Amino acid sequence: MTVNGFHALTTADEVLAGIDLTGKRALVTGVSAGIGIETSRALAAHGATVIGTARDLAKAEAATSEIREDAASAERFSIVELDLASLASVRRCADLLAASGPFDLIFANAGVMGPPFGRTVDGFETQFGTNHLGHFVLLNRLAPQIAPGGRVIVLASSAHHISDVDLEDPNFEHTPYSPYLGYGRSKTANVLFAVEFDRRHQGRGIRTAAVHPGGVATELGRHMDPATREAQRKTLEASAGAEAWKFVRKTVKEGASTSLWAGVTAGAERVGGRYCEDCHVAPVIAPVIATGPMGPGVASYALDPERALALWAKSEALVGEHY
Repeated sequence: MTVNGFHALTTADEVLAGIDLTGKRALVTGVSAGIGIETSRALAAHGATVIGTARDLAKAEAATSEIREDAASAERFSIVELDLASLASVRRCADLLAASGPFDLIFANAGVMGPPFGRTVDGFETQFGTNHLGHFVLLNRLAPQIAPGGRVIVLASSAHHISDVDLEDPNFEHTPYSPYLGYGRSKTANVLFAVEFDRRHQGRGIRTAAVHPGGVATELGRHMDPATREAQRKTLEASAGAEAWKFVRKTVKEGASTSLWAGVTAGAERVGGRYCEDCHVAPVIAPVIATGPMGPGVASYALDPERALALWAKSEALVGEHY
């Protein structure tokens, strides 16, 4: 599908072609691998000052060597420590970032997918705690530092089709855990967060969108064993055939494009409060039973404003902060 010249295989540089971001400040979480690195590289190459975050600073320094090889980009790029699985780390990082000045662009990119059952430092299920609650606290604490007219882009996934959030048992204290059920819930939470954050801040011209980057092979899939990966591939291909939709496996450069399209290129009113994929706003579809990522489209429950508000209230209660 091609919309306004962009499509599933459009690259980050093609999305930003001819755009000068000099004077803009951007924050990208998760710059030790994959899409976070490419997003940062493209932003810095087009003139933006970029602060990246990573849990492992040494790994991130090595992983971003391509950015540092360009002298101009290197001057505009730096990394700070952030462990989204620790609210103490999140709060320290938020304080540091807030003191550094306003941001025009924030990309909530970091995340974890499909690990064995575990809990964060604060006792939350690993994926819900890291993918949703960590960013929930970080972005709310930074909200006053987002410049009028700024954009916030939250990395979600077609995996949100696996499940709605469970507000009664978000940490799997009573529900049997499966890695991809947990991932699906956390990705739905990402979309719902974008809906409510957009509602709360659009009065200042700040717009928020959730994006699905596509099927990109990155370190995010490190917890997937080969048998599970192959089973998921077959499920995706079978589902794609049934829906007359071709599952596209993207490069990292292609995977970063929708984030940058929604954050920089697309009109604010077009993407605010929406879910985007393949460099366009995704259609809303009725929920279906899914066992893995699917598409195209966004499940209607993920954009439900009442559900988004309920998740917001639950999240505030869980982290002990009100915004």
